[in-house]
Amino acid sequence: MSSFSAVNVSVLKDTHFAHRRQDFMKKYRLFGAIGAVCIALSILYSFVGVSQTPAPRVLLSTNPPLEHILPFEAEAQKQQSPVTLTLQAVDAAGKPLENALISLQILTPQPHPWLTTDFPIVEGTKLLQMDAAAPDGKLEVEQILPIRGNYQLRVNVSPLIANAFAPYQQTLNLNVHENPVKYKYFAVVAAILLSLGLLGGWVIGGQQELRQGEIAPTSVRLLLSALTVVAIVTLLFINISAEVAEAHGSEHNSTTEAIAPSVQKSQGLSVRLEGDKNATVGKLANLTVQVKDSATGLPIKDVTLQVKAIALEHDFTVFAYKGIPNAEGKLTWLEQFFDGSPHKVEVSATPNPGSSRQFSEVKVAQEIEVKGIAPPIYIRLIGLFYFTAIVGIGMAIGLLIQQRRTPKVRVS
Repeated sequence: MSSFSAVNVSVLKDTHFAHRRQDFMKKYRLFGAIGAVCIALSILYSFVGVSQTPAPRVLLSTNPPLEHILPFEAEAQKQQSPVTLTLQAVDAAGKPLENALISLQILTPQPHPWLTTDFPIVEGTKLLQMDAAAPDGKLEVEQILPIRGNYQLRVNVSPLIANAFAPYQQTLNLNVHENPVKYKYFAVVAAILLSLGLLGGWVIGGQQELRQGEIAPTSVRLLLSALTVVAIVTLLFINISAEVAEAHGSEHNSTTEAIAPSVQKSQGLSVRLEGDKNATVGKLANLTVQVKDSATGLPIKDVTLQVKAIALEHDFTVFAYKGIPNAEGKLTWLEQFFDGSPHKVEVSATPNPGSSRQFSEVKVAQEIEVKGIAPPIYIRLIGLFYFTAIVGIGMAIGLLIQQRRTPKVRVS
């Protein structure tokens, strides 16, 4: 009996220890899970903290405001002004960076296969590229935006003084909406074409007797012949107008007169404007202005340069910039002339406020002959396809109406 009791006591002790061990394992697993959750939360918090840490950036502002910016209209009756783009480089605390070099690239919207713009050759290209010294961290340019869509502004900010701050890059987006007037014009044209198609479908679907040897009534044949002639005339007009426009641009370029010289030496200064004198729509033209001391040949940096690019055919400014040259006394920029007409680039040099070298304004200028490129044939056919489709829809509606009006003949 005593041996049986001892066995029972031993079993009870083992069971007790097993329960305690299980309780300990449960608590250990619970503490382990809590610890893992804490570690995961701490790591996540650290990432969130890093992502929320202020970083240097570039602030973009426009004049007029973004919602009022419209793309360029070639035959607009009202004089169009370029959009003022202001880029302000700031540090992590939001304070303007001093003595910065701002590199800017403006990329035009990407092409769309079925929704072309007024300047299809310009789509998916670079509109402007320049490096500008910004003592107060601000770069301000005036630029006409030729087409609708999403522009990309790629900005690279680096210090003019070594190790003053860490360089950084940023891409800004600028979405330009289409001019609402063009939607109204398209609605009017679409309504006219739809009405013509509806009339044609009504005539074709009407009950008309066929004469012997005819495959269609006379009115139907006349209507189809007229539509064919209209389509051919429209296609010829699209192609001939494009070729005439290109020839007109070339003829205008060849008859332009010489403008102000591109090199001026005055008051101890030598201001020289040089670069490409021939440009092509869709490609960048390279331009450089340099200011030197005419006696020593040393670069002059304490001057202000006012740059303007003017389209001569309609006399409007497409690009403007006011800034200072670099350490070599140079200002270089690459610009696309999207309008296939001659342009004039003007640069005026004036002394900086408080500069020891004072002089009257010195101007230089250079003419740029721009070669226009006619859009590819498939782009010209897109508009014809849309117009034909609208007429076809109208004809289908007219046929359907006539078919429902026609009484069905029952076969007995």
